[in-house]
Amino acid sequence: MGKLQSKFRKRSDLYQVQQYEPAHQGSINAVVSLSPEACVSGGSDQQAVVVYDWTQGRMCQSLHGHTREVTKVVCYPGTTWIFSASRDKAVFMWDLNQGYEPIQEFCGHELVVNGIAISPGRKLCSGSRDNWMCLWDIESAKCEQRHNISRNLVTHVCWVPGSSTIAQTSEDKTIIWDSRVWQVTHTFPAKQYIQTHCDVSVNGHYLVSSSNGFGGQGCEATLWDLRQPGCKVVEYRGHLQTTACCVFLPSNAGGSPLVATSSHDSSVKIWDQNTACLGTLSLDGAGPLVSLAPSDPVNLICASFNSGLHHLQ
Repeated sequence: MGKLQSKFRKRSDLYQVQQYEPAHQGSINAVVSLSPEACVSGGSDQQAVVVYDWTQGRMCQSLHGHTREVTKVVCYPGTTWIFSASRDKAVFMWDLNQGYEPIQEFCGHELVVNGIAISPGRKLCSGSRDNWMCLWDIESAKCEQRHNISRNLVTHVCWVPGSSTIAQTSEDKTIIWDSRVWQVTHTFPAKQYIQTHCDVSVNGHYLVSSSNGFGGQGCEATLWDLRQPGCKVVEYRGHLQTTACCVFLPSNAGGSPLVATSSHDSSVKIWDQNTACLGTLSLDGAGPLVSLAPSDPVNLICASFNSGLHHLQ
């Protein structure tokens, strides 16, 4: 266990910045990879879910249906299905081959939906600031399981690969759920600041979570060992404001595992999972960088509040 500290420095030899025309006219809250050349994003402008070809710098589709800004988007691997969550308290399911209207709606939350995740078994998990975690059948849109935990203001959820387990961040901690019984199996030690995001490594062994903060206080990402729940491996420190997103990057064969973090300080940091910060990119004027979408080991899409999508290479 330890802390990895970084200084603000630019390493253009690691990741170079190329900016395209914005996919949205307003701030972007979430982005995920759809294919090797396309991503899906959602934001505040016109409550749109946008499919964008970042290799060509062009919009492919714009999907409208939400009545308030989009907070999260996810794609179901191997299909043309997209799911979006919103401040309108609903989750929509879209099929890119079936027009521009949602094909399914999941309604039942009382406040903004901040987390959605899809299981290999075609179940949808949703979490909200209303303290409810819900499990839905995708085909019927029926809520099969619900669980409320006091003060569990959900900020993000993700499925642990190859398991029935869900990881969830809230305002002060990370929680692990068993989707088979819809019960909490482990609660990680509480952190000082709001937990903003989480991601799980492809092998299911590690979880990384990120923290709110200001002036360099808080603002860290934390690596946890899921094989020893509650075991903190290392903290990644160096951002000066809230670390809004943290993701594991796809690895080249034999390469060291990497973690990427983005922050409200308008910077993206690339970390060797086990050793140190490898480099920092400052996207001046971009505002908060709230979401990251790795496409492959060398391409990373970053969503910003002020200047649309950024392709980092």
